[in-house]
This record gives sequence, C-alpha cells and structure tokens, in this order.
Amino acid sequence: MKPIAIALTGASGMPYAITLLQELVKTQKQIYVMISQAANTVITMETDLNLGADTSTIEQNLTKYLNAKDGQIKVFSKNQWTAPVASGSNPPRAMVVCPCTMSTLSAIANGHSDNLMHRAADVVIKEQKKLILVPRETPYSAIHLENMLKLARLGVVIMDANPAFYQKPDSIQDLVNFVVARILDHLEIEHELLPPWQG
Repeated sequence: MKPIAIALTGASGMPYAITLLQELVKTQKQIYVMISQAANTVITMETDLNLGADTSTIEQNLTKYLNAKDGQIKVFSKNQWTAPVASGSNPPRAMVVCPCTMSTLSAIANGHSDNLMHRAADVVIKEQKKLILVPRETPYSAIHLENMLKLARLGVVIMDANPAFYQKPDSIQDLVNFVVARILDHLEIEHELLPPWQG
C-alpha cells in the first residue's frame, strides 16, 4: 500500500491534524508529512507539541509523540523537490491538507506549485488520486468559495472542519474526532472514533 501524504498549513485546527496523524499511525501505514513554517508556529500555540525547526528533528519528535515505528513517518521540507510526492511517477495513495489555509487552497486551485506541498497536491490531482482539503476559516469570501468550487469540480474533497452535535459530545476531543472520522471514512480507513450513523 502506498503512503498517505499529510500537509499541515498555518490555519487554526492543529488538534484535527494531530488526531488524524495518531489514527494513521495505528494503521501502520507509512505517512509522508509536510509542515509549513506557519503550521509549526500554530502547533505550539494549540497543542503541547514543540516540533523543532529542521526536518530531521521534526521527524524524530513526531515519531516519538505519536508512538510511531521507526521510519513510519517521513517529513519533507518545503523545497525538497526530490521527495517522492513531487513526482507523478510515485504519487501517494491519497493526500490530506489539514488544516488548510485559504492561501494554500488558492495555490492548489490555480496550479501555483511554488513549494513541495503545493506540488504534491498538484501531482495528486493530475494523477487522479484522492485529495482532501480541510479548510478552517470563517467567514468564506467569494474568492474562497470560487476556489473551492473549482477544486470540487476536479474531484477534490472539500471537507470543512465542521463537527456535528447529534452524537452529544462531552469534550472538545469528541468534536475533533467527528471531523477526523469523516476524513478517515473518505480515505477508506477503518477507525473507532465514531460509530456509523444508525438513524
């Protein structure tokens, strides 16, 4: 099974990203991770995780924090153009941008592959693999909505970080789990975060 690529950008919503990574680690699949500088800053604001500055340190800290196996998580820098995700001959099985800033969404929608994260998303689209964007912004402008519509028409899944309340959540983590469960459903990965709706 090919790896899954996860990109973290500088929007609020890092608990979604961390929970998603925790669930993916449980599957024992290999995970490619790309983290923007802004995302690294937001992580320290919203979680108890301090990743460090360079890719090697980030990789070690993520592996330890998520209790992943050695080599299960591979972190790439924004200018690492030799990374597997940069080539259409070796695309990941799927890619999730969580959380996704509007600038990242715009770059992807308009084909501006000026860093590895944008290029990886471009590869996933052109190779017709699954791309899920989890935007975390409010309100949306017409520009944001037009970019989302453009991507949705290309088959990109736009999954707003929008938890439901019918499961009567007891904690913030319950709300986070709802969104992550929906992401995992679209990745066709089994989980125990949320029981299927029974009516």
